[in-house]
Amino acid sequence: MTFTVAIVGRPNVGKSTLFNRLVGKRVAIVDDTPGVTRDRREGMGAIGDLSFRVIDTAGLEEAAVGALEARMRAQTEKAIDDSDLVLLLIDARVGVTPVDEHFADWVRQRHKPAVLIANKCESAAADAGVYDSYRLGLGDPVAISAEHGEGMADLYGAILDHAGGAADEEMPEPDVESATEEAEAAEDEAGPLRLAIIGRPNTGKSTLVNRLLGEERLLTGPEAGITRDSIMIDWDYEGRALELVDTAGMRRKSRVADKLEKLSVDDTLRTIRFANVAVLVLDATVMLEKQDLTIARLVIEEGRALVIAANKWDAVKDPREAMQNLRDRMQTSLPQVRGIPVVTISALRGQNLDKLMQAVFEIYEIWNRRVSTAELNRWLGLVLEDHPPPLASTGRRVRLRYITQLKARPPTFAVWTTRPQDLPESYRRYLINGLREDFGIEGVPIRLQFRQGENPYAPKKAART
Repeated sequence: MTFTVAIVGRPNVGKSTLFNRLVGKRVAIVDDTPGVTRDRREGMGAIGDLSFRVIDTAGLEEAAVGALEARMRAQTEKAIDDSDLVLLLIDARVGVTPVDEHFADWVRQRHKPAVLIANKCESAAADAGVYDSYRLGLGDPVAISAEHGEGMADLYGAILDHAGGAADEEMPEPDVESATEEAEAAEDEAGPLRLAIIGRPNTGKSTLVNRLLGEERLLTGPEAGITRDSIMIDWDYEGRALELVDTAGMRRKSRVADKLEKLSVDDTLRTIRFANVAVLVLDATVMLEKQDLTIARLVIEEGRALVIAANKWDAVKDPREAMQNLRDRMQTSLPQVRGIPVVTISALRGQNLDKLMQAVFEIYEIWNRRVSTAELNRWLGLVLEDHPPPLASTGRRVRLRYITQLKARPPTFAVWTTRPQDLPESYRRYLINGLREDFGIEGVPIRLQFRQGENPYAPKKAART
């Protein structure tokens, strides 16, 4: 069983910065604004040969029962319960505050091993805060600078004292891949299906994730914009491994003025970029607004598979009319991808979630579909007989010589032709629609490239002497 470390402390002491340092990449949003983190985030961390699971948590605050801060604290309590070791962070530059004292007592009451971490010790100004922290009664503090990577050797020793043989286990090194390498890894067909839950604020995304998981894993409530950063959760659905990602709601760009919200949107965009399938959650009572369409187009432009989940369907007064309006709007506004699956659900009541997952797996299979070169060229011959390309500007007909599939995820094809610049967009759409209908590639983006030249796989003619 993997050794688990939970990072806790009051807001703005550097918990997410330390989390990013331990997992080896910037996955948690970091900002000077207190209380950025709200949901708990998990990842595999490492210091040298010592590997462990690490949980980032929301800042500990006192709050009335039922308030957002109280629900955030409940998430932190769950993280501590699931951990083997608690790292309590303080800001050494500020010194020990009454809030630190209160929560040091609170951590002790959880009956978990704890290590006191004095963060932000990159300057001598923090020395007084380190000495002052002894009065918290949690033993010798470990002085670090999470931002600058200082004190990691001491932190290694403190965790190793509690982890036992964890350093001897074969675990992966921290992930420090470049963005390019990450993109290549994201295209790897092996591994779990990456499923992103996206949409506007307050459409029920976190409620849907909680219902799928069967536990209150994420914060939910009537407040719009509770989720601030993308939370990835390893999940097994009927024996199939998935990476389920809840994301922050995306408002219209003109309404996003706050720096923190911009960071949240950037995080969501990155999640879409590395997802396999995205579930766009709509509020069925205000079906498919302009911003919903904008988000759907982002998914399509990134070449991801898309499923639309019409949430709160139990509150719709006329389901037949609502569904017809939705399909009409999709046909008008998303003509570039025909056949996007639509599933009506109620995340709150757990209705139709099995149908939703079935649609996810079906569209994922289509997104991965490959067609043999022989089939494609037989198809191309029939297409050219029925509807040949138009004449080029020279008065001669454009010739399509050869077609092949370059890749899947999304299905991408290349056609070799004599004058690609003379093929109108309408003929390109005709070919894409034909590929959809004849090879069952409905509902996912298709990319079609035109390349000038002869059939690259035909035997070369002997050179004249």
